Amino acid sequence: MLNVCLVEPEIPPNTGNVSRLCAGLDVPLHLVGRLGFSISDRAIRRAGLDYWEHVKLTHHKDWEAFKEALGKTPQSGPRFIYTSAFADDLYTDIEYQLGDVLIFGRESKGLDPALWAETAGPVVRIPHWGPVRSLNMSNAVAVVAYEAMRQLRERGLVPPPIPRAPDKPRP
Repeated sequence: MLNVCLVEPEIPPNTGNVSRLCAGLDVPLHLVGRLGFSISDRAIRRAGLDYWEHVKLTHHKDWEAFKEALGKTPQSGPRFIYTSAFADDLYTDIEYQLGDVLIFGRESKGLDPALWAETAGPVVRIPHWGPVRSLNMSNAVAVVAYEAMRQLRERGLVPPPIPRAPDKPRP
């Protein structure tokens, strides 16, 4: 349906949260480049809880390896959608498509603009009304990914979500 890509993520709990989100949406998670932690790090596993077995995780050594794995060339392959606090278009301004790759940058610096200059695709931002520079990366992934899934579901391109299980009594 979609792919989520984190380029050089730095904070283990953020990546753990994103991995749990990807398990919940049943979408692949791609980690690209040098990570600021080990994938076996306790913090990332704790944030992902017991959902790790459901995460479709691939770690690509660099941007070129990532593009090659997805079959991305200037003429073909999935559409890359980049996120940046400096983009003109809002994440709600585009029509998401099956196979889109949602790309997010490092927590400290965001995405290098050279990436979207080299591999064309829409660049979108999440609006802010307060004095923050940007949202937490895992929150930003959730906002954009759920908007994409909402649009795809409304157009009948993805099935409705699994119904919520009834609450179990707590001991």
